[in-house]
Amino acid sequence: MDWENEKVSGDYIVIKAEENGVNIIGLTRGRDTKFHHTEKLDKGEILIAQFTENTSAIKIRGKARVLSRHGEILSGE
Repeated sequence: MDWENEKVSGDYIVIKAEENGVNIIGLTRGRDTKFHHTEKLDKGEILIAQFTENTSAIKIRGKARVLSRHGEILSGE
């Protein structure tokens, strides 16, 4: 992996569902942003996600705790 790609692909986030039915949606990178992957988490389940050359954004619907190198964020409140 080259340095430019590593900067894009290096970040991971941890998502912990705080309620049943939390939706995680991966969005593509490029001219047209599209959904490319979805997951549904139940309370207590954890997903570790990585930004890649294809994934530019992650959308979270529902109450979840998100941990990243930037700190902790609570969604759905």
